[in-house]
Amino acid sequence: MSRDECRGEKARKYTVALVFDALADRLQNALGEVRGRGKLDEESVSKAMREIRLALLEADVNFRVVKDFVARVKSRSLGLEMTKGLTPGQQVVKIVHDELTDLMGTGGSKIAFAGKPPTVILLAGLQGAGKTTAAAKLALLLRKEGHTPALVAADLQRPAAVDQLQQLGRQLQIPVFTGSDPVQAVTDGIEQSKQQGRDVVILDTAGRLHVDEPLMEELAAVREAAKPTNVLLVLDAMTGQEAVSVAESFHERIAFDGVILTKLDGDARGGAALSVRAVTGKPVKLASLGEKLDQFEYFHPDRMASRILGMGDVLTLIEKAEAAVEEDDQVRLEQQMLAGEFTFDDFLSSYRMLRKMGSLKGVLSMIPGLGKQLQGIDIDESQMGRTEAIVLSMTPKERRMPHLIDGSRRKRIAAGSGTTIQQVNQLISARKQMQKMMKQMKKGKMPGIPQELLQQAQQQQGRR
Repeated sequence: MSRDECRGEKARKYTVALVFDALADRLQNALGEVRGRGKLDEESVSKAMREIRLALLEADVNFRVVKDFVARVKSRSLGLEMTKGLTPGQQVVKIVHDELTDLMGTGGSKIAFAGKPPTVILLAGLQGAGKTTAAAKLALLLRKEGHTPALVAADLQRPAAVDQLQQLGRQLQIPVFTGSDPVQAVTDGIEQSKQQGRDVVILDTAGRLHVDEPLMEELAAVREAAKPTNVLLVLDAMTGQEAVSVAESFHERIAFDGVILTKLDGDARGGAALSVRAVTGKPVKLASLGEKLDQFEYFHPDRMASRILGMGDVLTLIEKAEAAVEEDDQVRLEQQMLAGEFTFDDFLSSYRMLRKMGSLKGVLSMIPGLGKQLQGIDIDESQMGRTEAIVLSMTPKERRMPHLIDGSRRKRIAAGSGTTIQQVNQLISARKQMQKMMKQMKKGKMPGIPQELLQQAQQQQGRR
């Protein structure tokens, strides 16, 4: 892989973690002037609203949606009733947060389940939106929740669609059923799923390059035969306003319950996610955040609004941590944290847990107050493998008792890990800083990123 390709891959990983990164920067800058104000006037509010309007339009949000959004925020901001403990500027930020949440949908993003299994979920959308992959991702997500899903390949228009779904099914060890025509495929698939005791059946239906009458007629026939509990429209987030137009067309002809946004790891600017609910009245329920089958999650408007405005996303961070760490490790790390201790064994466990949670910059950005500190810092995660190599080159005793690592031991560790003594020294310094952070947390304080670590990251970036 070339250097440019590596840079592109790094950038893609960061986009996975911060889907609305550019929009977040613009909105936070727009609100920066009013955030700390003790008193607001119409001029300062109007200036902030102009910046918010430009930020949303640049994010490819529907013009009508932007106009209504800015009008509501401005009206509420100018008619503020003081809330105890908040300055007027802070209240404006809260208003923007509430309106963003409402814009993306205040209802639950969970899938509806039938009272009597199986629950049938029909995926619809245009060709190329990622329906087939989304079907497999959804099956994996539901299996993690304790369900027993099955897949039905009802897209007989695209020659490779059935083979693709069958291959994904084999990879996940989830059965895939099909048939000679779409209606027969779904009826037989649902029946075979019942016989196998499957409680969820996901239907991958055919798409076209554009919304047309044959597509809608076939979809209506499949829907009539399947009687699905959920109809989810799969939209390509990279198409921006086109995705919203597609949603409008489907909304007029085929009633759907919610939206799955795919390819949010690409060049998506967030416009589709912020527009589709306002235009169709249907919420975004799920989002695909990468190419891997486990990069698929429920869409939480309130959490996304918090991240966009730099407030962090603690709930998602907790969920990712719980999914990534083993129960025994979790208990041990909690005990070490409470004791204010942090050995290299803890460092290694934390590092491996972070790798499972996604990009480091994305994880750190979910912590309230750290987002701003990370701006302009490019965390080179490809270099993090050296960290593990250095720690594994230590003896078990050295990992438990880092103070034993003197000059000669550092030289041996560097040789064993294929790194330099300077890199070993940097890691030892970083562990000390992490231990300081643990002690801060023990005292009930929210730690910031230590200045030494920030300076190291900035120096490394300056050398690249």
